[in-house]
Amino acid sequence: MTQRRLGRTDISFEPLVFGGNVLGWTLEEADAFKVLDAFLDEGFSAIDTADVYGKGKSETIFGNWMKARGNRHRVLVFTKLGSEMAPGESGLSAKYMVAEVEQSLKRLQTDHIDLYQSHRPDAATPQAETLEAFERLVKAGKVRAIGSSNFSAEQHEEAEKISASQHIVRYNSEQPEYNLYVRERFEGALQDFCVRHEVGVIPYFALAAGFLTGKYRSEADFGKSPRGARMGKYLDAKGLKILAAMDQISADSGASLAEIALAWLNAQPGVTAAIASATSVDQLKSLAKGVRLTLSTAQLSALTQAGK
Repeated sequence: MTQRRLGRTDISFEPLVFGGNVLGWTLEEADAFKVLDAFLDEGFSAIDTADVYGKGKSETIFGNWMKARGNRHRVLVFTKLGSEMAPGESGLSAKYMVAEVEQSLKRLQTDHIDLYQSHRPDAATPQAETLEAFERLVKAGKVRAIGSSNFSAEQHEEAEKISASQHIVRYNSEQPEYNLYVRERFEGALQDFCVRHEVGVIPYFALAAGFLTGKYRSEADFGKSPRGARMGKYLDAKGLKILAAMDQISADSGASLAEIALAWLNAQPGVTAAIASATSVDQLKSLAKGVRLTLSTAQLSALTQAGK
């Protein structure tokens, strides 16, 4: 399995990042350990979480697993900050970042974070202040590289100019919402920027919160999981057209819809690796198949057209 480099960093990993949002939500600790074990056994290494997931519970389970297994050296730790942890505890100010990184390190039970990401833009804090704080964290050895999530092309342009002019750390990754259904938030100016400036892209909601697995075909299916309540926005003419195109490719190839969705995403320009979650070992094995699946040019084109 070919590794992909994250932006201009020395961090390389396989084209699947485990989405740690499920840890402590739909996947409690004992079962989480089994799924994370299977993730490593399949040859993957990058796990993405955030301080706000379960208000620290996801990072805590992640840290407990690494300590129990003694495998920190085999794992790439990606986490995020900026979303509200409690009243008055949010954002990307230098003061808050210096305090919050210590909380994440404590929960993760590690001395450094491989990729520390701004979870969302903070209009109340100048980007220069945030980037200077990141620079201090990198120089202190607490962080290897930094990334962003939910940033626009314009925000990246501004950040890139600040980093270059001040000779400080730059955003080497962007985590946008991007999948076969939701494309307008990434394709266009943001995708062009990331490709042009070698900013790695690790999209979240790669399976559209589960819609692209094909298990939600009508409102009657919404009760199949805690995420079912989100499916209404996808179950429209475009969504059904996408499912129909995926069904045809599945019939021809034998691949599941989730595998097809991941294969399409990882084939898009600029994408480093898809983020996807699993709540069972069987689901994890299917995700592994998806990032190893190569679709034909005609299949990729059919999927792209279906989602327009």
